[in-house]
Amino acid sequence: MADTTQPAHPARRRYGLRPTMKDVAARAGVGLKTVSRVVNGEPGVTPDTERRVQEAITALGFRRNDSARILRKGRTSSIGLVLEDLADPFYAPLSRAVEEVARAHGALLINGSSAEDGERERELVLALCARRVDGLVIIPAGDDHRYLEPEIAAGVATVFVDRPAARIEADAVLSRSFEGAREGVAHLIAHGHRRIGFIGDLPRIHTAAERLRGYRAAMAEAGLPVDESWVALGPTDPGRVRADAERMLEGREPAAEPVTALLTGNNRVTVTAVRVPAVRERRVALVGFDDFELADLLTPPVTVIAQEPALLGRKAAELLFRRLEGADDAPRRVELPTRLIPRGSGEVPPRS
Repeated sequence: MADTTQPAHPARRRYGLRPTMKDVAARAGVGLKTVSRVVNGEPGVTPDTERRVQEAITALGFRRNDSARILRKGRTSSIGLVLEDLADPFYAPLSRAVEEVARAHGALLINGSSAEDGERERELVLALCARRVDGLVIIPAGDDHRYLEPEIAAGVATVFVDRPAARIEADAVLSRSFEGAREGVAHLIAHGHRRIGFIGDLPRIHTAAERLRGYRAAMAEAGLPVDESWVALGPTDPGRVRADAERMLEGREPAAEPVTALLTGNNRVTVTAVRVPAVRERRVALVGFDDFELADLLTPPVTVIAQEPALLGRKAAELLFRRLEGADDAPRRVELPTRLIPRGSGEVPPRS
């Protein structure tokens, strides 16, 4: 029979207390300088002594503390990425692209989420700066980034992505939200629609405001009036979006006719809108800003204005490392085009 008895007093792990070079030296029976030479690959250690030190390192799980080396170099080989929401599928390829560029430069990526809260963004950014990251890529949630001026002056390279910084001059990599929204609405107009609704994100968000501006521009260029009941900005929670979509499609406002088409301002809004019966049943046309997974497999397949989040992330990270390598020209604003992908939902004609 197997012996299942347990030690009376099992060894207790000391979580948070890592083994030190002093611990390695004591286990191997050598001096600290000898351990240092082995750890740093320096000469002057006999093979037998090196073997004993390496065995002690393995047994203790010792890892070199790079803090002193980092302080000598003045660099941590790490960058921070502040996203709006880590759970949003839009940011997954963006984050991956930043990480790949960082990895190619031998840097570690540390990321976190602001949850679209300006104060949380500020706390997270300053916490990353306190940990001496070399640079930051930020999708901003706040409306005043002057708090970053001392950090940038101290040498923290900073690039904003998806949205520009507020109240400071800084590098930014953006999509052309205005032009994309205008093209999406023009596409609906070209398919016979005259009453088009717009459902977007919070009005204080730069991309939401730009897409609303593009919607209004396309309607004005076509000589079409906009009933203000056809415009709804706010949180992207499904309840709010669904209620606004149904209100517009049913023409519940006094003297307001129902819309025959919708432009939705981002992927989360679109995903809710496609669940509205009138959209599913092809009784209304839909163009969504941002592509999303399975959009081409729905019925009807969803016409979208596609951004390239991976390209946004890559361009932002490349610009960041360009700054870290010494480029000191004026802040740059890089704008990437969007792409209209007709699939079916945006080509549904208005019902007579």
